[in-house]
Amino acid sequence: MNRYSRRSLLKGAALPAAGIFALPSLARAIQETSTPQQRPKVKITDVRTAQVLVHGPQTHVRIYTDQGIYGQGESTDAAVGTASLVHGFRRMLIGQDPLNVDALWEKIRVQGIFAGAQGGQYITALTGVEIALWDLAGKALGLPVYQLMGGKFRDKIRMYCDSDMENPVGAESDRKLPWIKERGFTAMKIDLDDATDPARFDKVNWTASNGEIDRMVSWVKHVRESIPKEMDLACDMHGRYDATTGKRVAVALEPYRLLWLEEPVPPEDIDAMADIRHSTTTPICCGENLYLRWGYTELLQKRAADIIMPDIQKVGGLSEARKIANMAQAYYVPFAPHCVVSPIGTMASAHVCVTIPNYLVCEWHWINHLEVWKTFVKEGEIIINGYVTPPDKPGFGVEMNEEVAKTVQIKGTTWFEPNNT
Repeated sequence: MNRYSRRSLLKGAALPAAGIFALPSLARAIQETSTPQQRPKVKITDVRTAQVLVHGPQTHVRIYTDQGIYGQGESTDAAVGTASLVHGFRRMLIGQDPLNVDALWEKIRVQGIFAGAQGGQYITALTGVEIALWDLAGKALGLPVYQLMGGKFRDKIRMYCDSDMENPVGAESDRKLPWIKERGFTAMKIDLDDATDPARFDKVNWTASNGEIDRMVSWVKHVRESIPKEMDLACDMHGRYDATTGKRVAVALEPYRLLWLEEPVPPEDIDAMADIRHSTTTPICCGENLYLRWGYTELLQKRAADIIMPDIQKVGGLSEARKIANMAQAYYVPFAPHCVVSPIGTMASAHVCVTIPNYLVCEWHWINHLEVWKTFVKEGEIIINGYVTPPDKPGFGVEMNEEVAKTVQIKGTTWFEPNNT
């Protein structure tokens, strides 16, 4: 199969003055910058899945072609049940040109309008497919995905470590905080919600008592005093509390100059989020439980968040993440994606994050699964001194180490088995 090289793409006679990557359609770009003999002729032949359980469930998607190459994507959080949805998308993908990424994405989304294509599992499944299509496009053209998405604003992306601690005060904290510093992270996060807090008066209602708020403040104070002053600290309330609690906690934490306070209330009530945001100097961050660009329209219009954090592995995919980031930039809102996936999904996120001007920082959430993390892809560790650098290899530039990945396969699920229907 003929593949593009950077040299062939940069030949002046072949390129329109505006640059091919400004075009809305990758397939159109290929048509205008190559001869018929050079153009990749690729068709989708199969779509397969595998499911793993590490920090929550993830569905890995592979899209195969008649040219012997495949693209790999990953989806998360709402991933339970998405494998059957992905297999259902297969009929809309077989025989299609995988380089028409946005067109295939839109076809599947529109055809699912009465099947829940506004969010949840449907969009999570579609996200895994879209990400696999981008990896496949890069491999077919011999280019890194970041180049297909318009090129880089930065060479590497800053990561923050979610410390994933049950109690940020004590032995676990003493062990993890020095490790986070030694690994070069310049930002970290702790969780503030605690269902087992003895100061809780009700197992259902999450209105925090004075005792609970005092405990949250003590946790933040301990961590803030235990890490370098130049290291950013974010805190997560996981959308469990009510508006009264969210407002009180945000104000109580103002002296600690947090990077952000995350989801002080659930995502459904944007007015409540806006009320909290406008009542405090503590930056408010939310968005991991919103879907597609339409999920962010009201949030941005009402200026309900200082920072948005779409989960690129469930929000709709790489292209959709860029569209959301562009919307946010119009409101001067930074983009800091939620990310709890394997090195494959993390690297996919990195490829899109280097192309986003208002990028702030990306999450890493596998501190409790280090051995699996470091060996999940054949390339080994991808976070170096707190940063991820997208390689210049075709596609995402990383490949799954299946021997390791299979050790965390969800029992009773298939592993990239061919579809015969």
